[in-house]
Amino acid sequence: MSAGLVLLAVVAIATVGFFVGRKRSLAMVGGDVRQLHSLPSYYGQTVFLAAAVPALLVSFAWLLLQPLYVESQVSGMIDPAKLAETTSLDLVMADVRRISDGLDVAVVAGALTEPQIDALDAGATNVRAVLAEVGVAVASDIPQNVLAAAKEYRAITATLRVAMSVVVLALSVAGFLFALMRIRPEFRARNVSEAAVKALLILSSTVAILTTVGIIASLLFETAHFFRLYPAKDFFFNLTWNPQFTGGSDLGIAPLLWGTLYVSFVALIFAVPIGLLVAVYLSEYASKRVRSIVKPAVEILAGIPTIVYGLFALITVGPLLRDYFAQPLGLGTSSSSVMTAGLVMGIMLIPFVSSLSDDVINAVPQAMRDGSYGLGATRSETVKQVILPAALPGIVGAVLLAASRAIGETMIVVMGAGAAAKLSMNPFEAMTTITVKIVSQLTGDTEFASPETLVAFALGLSLFVVTLGLNVLALYIVRKYREQYE
Repeated sequence: MSAGLVLLAVVAIATVGFFVGRKRSLAMVGGDVRQLHSLPSYYGQTVFLAAAVPALLVSFAWLLLQPLYVESQVSGMIDPAKLAETTSLDLVMADVRRISDGLDVAVVAGALTEPQIDALDAGATNVRAVLAEVGVAVASDIPQNVLAAAKEYRAITATLRVAMSVVVLALSVAGFLFALMRIRPEFRARNVSEAAVKALLILSSTVAILTTVGIIASLLFETAHFFRLYPAKDFFFNLTWNPQFTGGSDLGIAPLLWGTLYVSFVALIFAVPIGLLVAVYLSEYASKRVRSIVKPAVEILAGIPTIVYGLFALITVGPLLRDYFAQPLGLGTSSSSVMTAGLVMGIMLIPFVSSLSDDVINAVPQAMRDGSYGLGATRSETVKQVILPAALPGIVGAVLLAASRAIGETMIVVMGAGAAAKLSMNPFEAMTTITVKIVSQLTGDTEFASPETLVAFALGLSLFVVTLGLNVLALYIVRKYREQYE
């Protein structure tokens, strides 16, 4: 039985347990709910939880640990001494998993039977042809030991799958029966149910925290591996970015960091004033009819895919800036430039600034407006001297969100700014950003353990530190002015 069917069976048992538990609690008091400590639905929920939660936890843990156990058992069948110089054990194990999955697909499709799989011999049978018939491609000829490892991998996996089905279903039924036996009129079912909800909330919070910790830890470990292969001093202070996968690479972050900050700065210079003015107009000057039309129209910009913005930059904005500004001023001849990517990215960021700022401005108490008007201030004076200072913490948050979005953007930069890593003040020259190079270094047929690939993690960690610095700065500004105006 597959893992999906096992989980569905557990949910079905737990659902049945809910109705049975509810009915049993009512039957014990002859239908008089007043004699029960909790509502009948709480008794049903206790049965549901007992039947579902332990079984699901065991199944998830099993699914996480099973591949590790199977690979530890099968990897011993691959002799490292017989591996080619360009082949690692991880690549061979990937082929083993792919062949094992292909054999399963072949059985389901009817291309192979179990006796035929047992009799497969890489030297006498064209296994690649059989797997190709069911859509599983293997890049090279399959050695006999790899085929044997794949068959063993498949056999162990099938055995463990059956064992998991038996254990999980038995645990679910046992929880079902145990919870039914606990049902009594005086049983505090509501307390159990509320404790389970509280545990779920804590688990959700923990998952979010652990995800962040896991991301940071993965970046730190791989970055440390990179710095063991490439000097950290050269990475941070070298002014050249020239990865050469054959050796002699220059992997300085300075040109990429400069391009990232330059493009983001141009985007924010364009987006923040326009977005803030839009927010002020919509919240303080526009009528309800105009607001109902303009605000959704502006927010549509946030729903446009970034690839569309990239095409707009490549086809329209880039040639326009080149023909009417860069070439006449003698600043460049390329349509790919910092200005192209920055302007288009700024258009994309306008709704991030305007929508959030509009909500923050509307949250300013009406009493502050009325007090300003009562002292004789005009509407514009009220906006400048009362509303904007009071809403400044939220506006800073909106700008920070826009800045983070700009720093992490990739597609617009690829199509609008180019891929040239250079240090230049000319906004009409092609440049690139950290995110673009992270993608380029992790794609292609390159060895993962090489410095040219691991540098992507160092770039990611550096980008994380920059973003964290922006968050700390924004938090300082928010706290300073919040104390002043609240």
